Amino acid sequence: MLDERTGSRVVYVKDQADFGADRSEIDFQSLFIGIYDVAFRRRWLIVSCVLGCVLLGVVVTLLSTPMYTASSSIEIRREGENFTSVQGAEGQDTPTLDPEFYETQYGLLQARSLADRVVADLNLQGNKSFYELFGSPYADEWFDGDTLVASAPDADTRIRAAGDILLDNLKIDPDKMSRLVKIKFTSPSPEFSKRVVDSWSKNFVQQALERRYETTSYARQFLEQRLTQLRSRINEAERQVVDYAVKEGIVTVPVGNSGDAQGSAGERSLVSDNLAVFSRELAAARAARIEAQSRLRSSGDAVPEALSNLGIQNMRSRRADLAAQYAQMMQNFQPDYPPAVALKSQINAIDAAISTETRRVQQTLQQSYTASVEREQELQQQVDDLKTQLFDLRRRSTQYAIYQREADTSRQLYDALLQRYKEIGIAGGVGVNNISVVDPAELPDEPSSPNLPLNIAISLLLGLALGAGSAFALEQFDDGVRDPAQLQAQLGYPLLGVIPLIRGEEVPIDTLNDPKSAFSEGYFSLRTTLSFATDSGFPSVLTVTSSRPAEGKSVSAYALAVALTRSERRVLLIDGDMRSPSIEFLLKIDGSVGLSNALAGAEDLQALISPTHWSNLSVMPAGPKPPSPAELLASERFPQVLEQLKRHFDHIIIDAPPVMGLADAPLIGSRVDGVMFVLEANKTGLRMARTSLTRLQEAGAAVLGVAVTKFNVRRSQYGYGYGYGYGYGDDEETARA
Repeated sequence: MLDERTGSRVVYVKDQADFGADRSEIDFQSLFIGIYDVAFRRRWLIVSCVLGCVLLGVVVTLLSTPMYTASSSIEIRREGENFTSVQGAEGQDTPTLDPEFYETQYGLLQARSLADRVVADLNLQGNKSFYELFGSPYADEWFDGDTLVASAPDADTRIRAAGDILLDNLKIDPDKMSRLVKIKFTSPSPEFSKRVVDSWSKNFVQQALERRYETTSYARQFLEQRLTQLRSRINEAERQVVDYAVKEGIVTVPVGNSGDAQGSAGERSLVSDNLAVFSRELAAARAARIEAQSRLRSSGDAVPEALSNLGIQNMRSRRADLAAQYAQMMQNFQPDYPPAVALKSQINAIDAAISTETRRVQQTLQQSYTASVEREQELQQQVDDLKTQLFDLRRRSTQYAIYQREADTSRQLYDALLQRYKEIGIAGGVGVNNISVVDPAELPDEPSSPNLPLNIAISLLLGLALGAGSAFALEQFDDGVRDPAQLQAQLGYPLLGVIPLIRGEEVPIDTLNDPKSAFSEGYFSLRTTLSFATDSGFPSVLTVTSSRPAEGKSVSAYALAVALTRSERRVLLIDGDMRSPSIEFLLKIDGSVGLSNALAGAEDLQALISPTHWSNLSVMPAGPKPPSPAELLASERFPQVLEQLKRHFDHIIIDAPPVMGLADAPLIGSRVDGVMFVLEANKTGLRMARTSLTRLQEAGAAVLGVAVTKFNVRRSQYGYGYGYGYGYGDDEETARA
């Protein structure tokens, strides 16, 4: 609402009960206003962070090496299948998804052992281009050209290093609520990414088969131990059989198929075989003797050998021809006919030869018969001897048979365990694989990174986060005054007034000349507040000080003096900062004489005072710079000077030095009626202000309150005007704010 006296806007605070009725809404609004205020005041920091991050993201994206991602899909089923099942390759039960099982499989997909297998499969441990592809320092440390240096580590170390590189660029992406898993690998080379993914899938399948085979390792190890023991027992038993056979002279031969080393019908002694052989030979010899005897008893001409003899047959044929010729000749001639006599002689000679040859054949048959008889007798003797040996062997073969049965039993048990061992090995090795490749990797045709839109979006978010974080972090470290209403709670002194910040091109002195300006009205409001600070009204002697220089205390002292002159009061403005005077430069007056002369003992105080263009305002400069201003202010001359000046002026305003680091301000404050503490908004820290006020309080100064100067409405946390709740319609920009 508008103030009836000044026409200004007054901001009233709601009653405390109203806050309790709508606390949640007020808290939310306060939070929103606080966030907006911080963001608005730190907007350039936030914008700078956002632009910097976006620019950095663009630069990094453009300078980044294109990366290609190859992907392969595999299916992992629960290990419930049985290859030996006659119902089919897969089990009858439909296994449900087992998170523990599948998490284990995902871990196995990223196991170092699998990475080492892939490295060995692709022979990456000795490939320099592989290390260069990923920018590894090993490319220069381990290689001289394309050759490994002598100081390079062993193959296992290089395989492990290459496996670490592969694992760093590998990603396992399982599909939710599915048995499908994607294997992704990213590298600067699309061909290499595809090779790695294919090798990874292949080796994972092979590794799964090996694990299934190793599940029967315990049974195989047990059988191997038993087979070893049985093999030892067989060797010992066979050694006993052989040793006993050698000792007792037992010679046996295998009986059965010739291809069966052990035989299929046991063993037979060599004596038995020899007896059988000699028995067959004896029977054959006896038959040969009977046959020879039969031929021998036959007539000479009827002997088969004689009948089949070619010589005898030829001679008989020749004799028949000669006999035919002789018979024909006897038909015509007498026996004494010479040719007939010759023929008769030839026939007789042939008959003699036939007789001779027949006798030779008979002798041969006799010899053959004699030999057959002798062979029969010898064989009969041998058979008799073998029968005797066989009977003796049977008496000695009882223990041999015991040893032989033990060896055969051990061999049969060994064969049974060996067969079982083979079956277990086959069952463990040919089981149905529960892992299969669904989609092999394809050659990437586009890089997967860098992604410019995504990187810009990420950079934008990071910039916003960085800017917001930096802004709120600075807010935590910045303890400057942002809410004047909280000053009394923070410092323990009342707020006297709020002076707005003027534009950069405006001069404070010139602005004060306009009584309707917001700057001038702010000090008028401050003067009004100070009029109620003491029981007697505006303090007779007022000191204006601050924590540090350039907080607006000199302008404030001058502005208060001007505001008092408008009430037809005689005012003296004293520049109490004898170390670094400001009033003489602010008002452009001669400062060669002033307060230091008065404190040094000058009697004519009027000579030290300079008039201004304000009729009721006079100024006492700081004067020459003394060796020790604090000693002058601590002397008894200072209160005497003030008493003399109070006789000629209604009010005296002293522009004191800053409190921090100097003793001047506390000394001045202890000798005057009141001290107004000036605090620059958003600049001076509250800790410094507390320290300064504590020093003033310890010196015995009567601090009337705090005046906030250079208050920027736009940077304020709440909607205060420039006069602590006042707005001015003639200042359009400030009114809008």
